[in-house]
Amino acid sequence: MPLLTSHIPELDSMKSYPQKIFFEGNTELLHKRKISIIGTRKPSKYTREVLFELSSKLSNAGVCIVSGGAMGCDAIAHQGAKNNTIAVLPNGIDIKYPKINTNLLQNIQDNALLLSQFEEGFKARPWSFVVRNELVVALGEVLVVAEADLNSGSMRSVEFAKAMKKKIFVLPHRLKESLATQKLLQDNEAKAIYDIDTFVEKFAPQASQKTQDPFLNYCSLNPTYEEALAKFPSEVFEAELSGSIVVKNGKVFLAL
Repeated sequence: MPLLTSHIPELDSMKSYPQKIFFEGNTELLHKRKISIIGTRKPSKYTREVLFELSSKLSNAGVCIVSGGAMGCDAIAHQGAKNNTIAVLPNGIDIKYPKINTNLLQNIQDNALLLSQFEEGFKARPWSFVVRNELVVALGEVLVVAEADLNSGSMRSVEFAKAMKKKIFVLPHRLKESLATQKLLQDNEAKAIYDIDTFVEKFAPQASQKTQDPFLNYCSLNPTYEEALAKFPSEVFEAELSGSIVVKNGKVFLAL
């Protein structure tokens, strides 16, 4: 597995900069504006729907979604982001865990980016999830907690966000649901996302304006170069000349 050799400024916020970070995929995503999204492995139907919309709209606006590749909220965040996502693993990249996410993780490896601090063949341990969580939080400009129970792994990630002085956002929930995020709001340690479009505009106003253009909106989905050329032949050449798109490994990416 290849190792990242370039310095990632966001990781300076960690207690100690990782000695090794293995990767598979498109490292250009590391240069995009990024938001970390985490949450329970058993989200409610409401959380699933709202989180998918949030992740999808952020991605379409050019924001890369970072999560942990787990079941539930992580998987939904990755799925909504399509190919504009980074999954950080608690095990070696060669191991697709959990098995239920095998296809999702393989797709991220092929079309987006997988990261891990662990050697090939390393199987996840309770402590390696904590290591994974710190890296997930560090990569994002802010942390979004979609849904979480008290004393959950998500709350350990919240502690990392506090230590890194990152803003925390949560989805609003009904009383007696998602008690951990309710407590964060009650203690004024997080802000609620009451309007998804407003939240997206706050973090990607220029990207949102760009992606109103059908061609750029199409490119935000990272199609292959051949697909883009077939659909928008003249626009592809113009965008390449102007530098508004980048072609890497046969795929098209917005140059944000």
